[in-house]
Amino acid sequence: MIATSPAASLPPVTPRAAPSVSSDPFLAPVRGGGVRLLVVDDEETIRLALAKFLRLRGYEVHTAGTGVEALALLAAGPYEAMLCDVRMPGMSGVDLVPHAIDTCPDLAVLMLSAVNDAATATQALTRGALDYVTKPVELGDLQAAVERALGRRAAAVERKELDRRIREEVAARTTELEREKAALKQLTVSVVETLINAQEAKDVYLRGHSQRVADLGAQVASELGLDDDVVEDIRLAGRLHDVGKIGIREEVLNKPGRLAPDEYEHVKDHVRIGTEILAPLRHIIGPALQYVQDHHEHWGGGGYPRGLAGEEISLGGRILCACDAFDALTSRRPYREPLSRDATLDFLATQCGRQVEPMVLDALRTVVERRVLVFIDELHG
Repeated sequence: MIATSPAASLPPVTPRAAPSVSSDPFLAPVRGGGVRLLVVDDEETIRLALAKFLRLRGYEVHTAGTGVEALALLAAGPYEAMLCDVRMPGMSGVDLVPHAIDTCPDLAVLMLSAVNDAATATQALTRGALDYVTKPVELGDLQAAVERALGRRAAAVERKELDRRIREEVAARTTELEREKAALKQLTVSVVETLINAQEAKDVYLRGHSQRVADLGAQVASELGLDDDVVEDIRLAGRLHDVGKIGIREEVLNKPGRLAPDEYEHVKDHVRIGTEILAPLRHIIGPALQYVQDHHEHWGGGGYPRGLAGEEISLGGRILCACDAFDALTSRRPYREPLSRDATLDFLATQCGRQVEPMVLDALRTVVERRVLVFIDELHG
């Protein structure tokens, strides 16, 4: 209820005390720009007085006598601002605020109360109101409060729109960068694969080896339930794992007999060479570089180049170690005929816990025995 007020207060208690709206220059009609306001008060005289004043200021004004009516109007909206009495029967103005903002997220809420209660004001502001005005309110103060609330709303809407545009720009730029990164990665891998293919083209015994190890490694990784990204990193590492053989002398790679100790040490150097070739691409190929470096480490130790053991070796390296050994044993070499699939699995079983991790060997056996890989079928079909 609005108490008795001076001539410029709303609403007048008696006709004699009512302000002359048409004669007051401050109350001259202005353009409200089609701004829609909702006045919510359980006292009809106050609703009508506030609505009349605000319409004269050029706003489009609707009224509601209860919180339920207000929510129905807001749902049909949109509204820029709501002037709401604090104390109403049923749903109070304070309780209405969060529901109103949920219904109309950009709504500027201005609370009106005949009681100057700091606790109630704090509660209303905490729940989302932008201002709290005590009745009786001077018309000039009411006008200023409405404009202030609308200004804060416009600033908030502008910030929200700016945030949305920034998020969209960041998302678009991120997507673009990811595409560029993927394209750069593909180009880089293609260049490295060209080197590998050139190397393998010189040796009929190694032709296709890297691709087969890549495919088999990805199958084993999938069998182990690894994430798709890890599976693809292992596939990539398989394609790149022998790039260092570019630096190994051909007479050593193609030697038909057993390698001398110094020749074997020279062959082992291909891991270091490959790691050095790929190191500048670390930011592009990611974990694949570690898998390449680890693909000759042995589960029980004694591998190279670092002599790691067990879980010191990356999982991708452990998988490639087993797959590389399988493909090497099932492929023809200048010094021996290929082993059969079963003979190779039997031999690797003797290396279980030594060269090959048991878990990886089990997954490799499952993949091979399913005969889903084309190159296995071609070799042993």
